[in-house]
Amino acid sequence: MNDVGVKRRSSILVEGVERAPHRALLRALGLTDEEFSKPLIGIANSWNEVVPGHIHLNKVSEKVKDGVKAEGGTPLEFNTIAVCDGLAMGHEGMRFSLVSREVIADSVEIMIEAHRFDGFIALSSCDKIEPGMMMAIARLNIPSIFLNGGPMCAGRLGERRLSTGDVFEAVGKYSSGKITLEELKLIEKYACPGAGSCAGLYTANTMALIFEALGMMIPGASTIPAVDSRRLEAAYKTGLTLMNMVETGLKPSDILTFEAFENAITVDASMGGSTNAILHLLAIAREAKVKLTIEDFDRISRKTPYIVDLIPGGRHPVEDLDRIGGLPIVMKKLLEAGLINGEALTVTGKTVKENIEAFEPPVREVGEVVREPSSPISKYGSIAILKGNLAPEGAVVKISGVSILHHRGEAKVYDSEEEAFRAVIDKQIEPGDVVVIRYEGPRGGPGMREMLSVTAAIVGQGLGDRVALITDGRFSGATRGLMVGHVSPEAAVGGPIAALRNGDIIKIDVPSRRIDVELSEDELRKRLSGWSPPKPRYTSGILARYAKYALSASLGAGLE
Repeated sequence: MNDVGVKRRSSILVEGVERAPHRALLRALGLTDEEFSKPLIGIANSWNEVVPGHIHLNKVSEKVKDGVKAEGGTPLEFNTIAVCDGLAMGHEGMRFSLVSREVIADSVEIMIEAHRFDGFIALSSCDKIEPGMMMAIARLNIPSIFLNGGPMCAGRLGERRLSTGDVFEAVGKYSSGKITLEELKLIEKYACPGAGSCAGLYTANTMALIFEALGMMIPGASTIPAVDSRRLEAAYKTGLTLMNMVETGLKPSDILTFEAFENAITVDASMGGSTNAILHLLAIAREAKVKLTIEDFDRISRKTPYIVDLIPGGRHPVEDLDRIGGLPIVMKKLLEAGLINGEALTVTGKTVKENIEAFEPPVREVGEVVREPSSPISKYGSIAILKGNLAPEGAVVKISGVSILHHRGEAKVYDSEEEAFRAVIDKQIEPGDVVVIRYEGPRGGPGMREMLSVTAAIVGQGLGDRVALITDGRFSGATRGLMVGHVSPEAAVGGPIAALRNGDIIKIDVPSRRIDVELSEDELRKRLSGWSPPKPRYTSGILARYAKYALSASLGAGLE
């Protein structure tokens, strides 16, 4: 907490004769002496006209600023970039998605530090923008709070509820003759009805829920749909809460403790969240100087019941969770079961337990969306970390909604996502196969692309429970089936996945946490000794820089 009389960071801009030039520039913005005397609050907004999850954030930011002003702050808004993973999926654009996370964190750091804000509010939606903002929050460690833009409502086609993942899977169904072109067009037309992050528990909504679980959002805010007026109310309260943090000196380092990260992982495991959460939480913890490892995810998932029935592993869009009270309902059940730490501090200045006790749910009965931990969907959480001679540093699989946890089959090896996608569309994949996609890791891609186009096509063709896939790339939160990603070390640095050949027998045993190729150590060593790295796909620009400095996926795929 701040001691009485400690100067505001922004005083270096506005106090003293020598700062007359700085004040002159601020006056050019229309600021007055009265506004100079108040804390300057940055509003980092990723609004743009490209991404559906962001198209409404200009309206949300106005209410955030109203909250800041109501508590005696002077808000100043700036923007950062945002990539829509759905639009970038399945082509070269996806190489830039994970890289954008680092750019976002850096750009927010630059704006906050250069202009000496006293605190800031991170306002964003979607897959890499949210963690990029949180990395900046952890790195800067000044009074800060996060607010997401809210989930998209589910699309409707007759009685059927749709989300983005259904459209990707429909491509596979069309390619296998299961639906007509007219049916595909109808799914395309009705799947995404308006603003918000994709309606299921994909990466965007996973990260928003996790950030609320971390204690970095006001309770109940993460699940409010983008088009609901309560989103604006949450924005106003977020502004009020940030000003209280500035007043008391509450900082991210007070909140982002190891116990808070354990709470977030527990929530993720209980809900069947995206595997991308592992990459992002590792990267955020690194910024917060918290010693989180990939093994912590498996340790926690093994003791956490899977209790929340959300798309894609389950049946309900995120808006259904919001209708019964949102994340506080889930955390209340986990707290009562002794699975989360109720003493962890939050942005409200209260503990997790105090926030839960004060929360009033809108309904008494939660229905089928959230189960009791004593009668879960599954006894174990949704995350499993596999190791073996194919992944000495680890690999990640999401097991929510997966019926097959053991698989042994012949490898069909592809050196890019495009090669694998074409093989699926051309019906070269057969039941029992293990599809291998390599050279798509952080350095090899570069950028660690998501394989949703391939995985959705496999599921769409009816092979989701008869084929396994492994990759040093990653998956969208919409991915379903026995799909193992983040294989580390990656192929581009000489990881064992680089040694695989067509016909090799690969064995995946999720309960035993193993992923192996049935080759002797001598044979693997012999193959790798004759291996040489491929030529870089990029020799200039940001992807070339990322390929040079990216860390392993097992460390969060940040930059050295």
